[in-house]
Amino acid sequence: MTPTIKDVAKLANTSKSTVSRYLNGKPVKKQTEEAVRRAIAELNYHPNMNARRLVLDKTQEIGIVVDDITNRFYSAILKGVRRILDANGYDCVFYTLGLHHRKETDFLDLLYEGQVDGLIFVSFMRRSEDDVEEMKASSFPVVLIGDDAGVNEIPSIDVDNSSGVIDVVNYLYRIGHRDIAYISGPDGAAATKARMEGYQASIARLGLKLNPDLIVVSDWSNKGGYTAMQQLLEVGGFTAVVASNDESAFGAMSAMQEQGYNIPKDFSIVGFDDIDISSWSYPSLTTVRQPFEQMGSNAAQMLLEMIDSDGERSYSRDLLKPQLIVRSSCLTL
Repeated sequence: MTPTIKDVAKLANTSKSTVSRYLNGKPVKKQTEEAVRRAIAELNYHPNMNARRLVLDKTQEIGIVVDDITNRFYSAILKGVRRILDANGYDCVFYTLGLHHRKETDFLDLLYEGQVDGLIFVSFMRRSEDDVEEMKASSFPVVLIGDDAGVNEIPSIDVDNSSGVIDVVNYLYRIGHRDIAYISGPDGAAATKARMEGYQASIARLGLKLNPDLIVVSDWSNKGGYTAMQQLLEVGGFTAVVASNDESAFGAMSAMQEQGYNIPKDFSIVGFDDIDISSWSYPSLTTVRQPFEQMGSNAAQMLLEMIDSDGERSYSRDLLKPQLIVRSSCLTL
């Protein structure tokens, strides 16, 4: 016969309530915990999850919806989410928008149908106000990572992208640069606007001249950065370049080196993201590190607080401070 929680309690010489506390992640005495663990292994006991869900009125599962499973930054975010959820006895179920052009709001059905206790939506693309309003109207526990489309009363977490670029421009100014070019990003990315605002604000605050000819757009790829840098070299009149992501920074470096320029002797360059190759390139790239794992853990903690308060929401737009990482791609003038 299939072993029950009563069998586990008897073999572990403890009560059913103590075994239940252990199974639900509640603290028990270390000696008792070891006895319960041995009993579970010996009996090959598996909790009846359906019965557990009926008692708790919860699935103990959280849905994580990502727009693109190939995005290199999401693994660190998901690691942070898992760390908090695992510690609190929740499982993760991962979903992706995939190739079928599903919308994030399509996954709200998981909440309406009681398949998950809450949802974390992960996307660095711009969200539509209508979609975020629909998420807000659901009244279920929902947390956004990335853009909130300016909608209040829905919890969200993002990097303070504007602050990151401001730190970069201020750093370049401190080491003597006054003519600073900028490689922007694609319109569809939520961070593009904030990073551009950070560049423009810092240029104005430092009393520098904003030259529109020194601002070019890229698609955040190596090729896009390469093409953008070719445009900037035709214009000239700058000593440093802020690339709004690392991929375009490396493309820009290739364009400069191809034309015989030395980095950082002829031009200084800074990126944004701190991807793995940034510390291994030559020269190593000064850049901005994003706290991806912290974003995930904060989002999970925020969601669990909502679940524990029966879905009650307190609006929070949590912008995490990125970190300037100084390496070898900039020269003091």
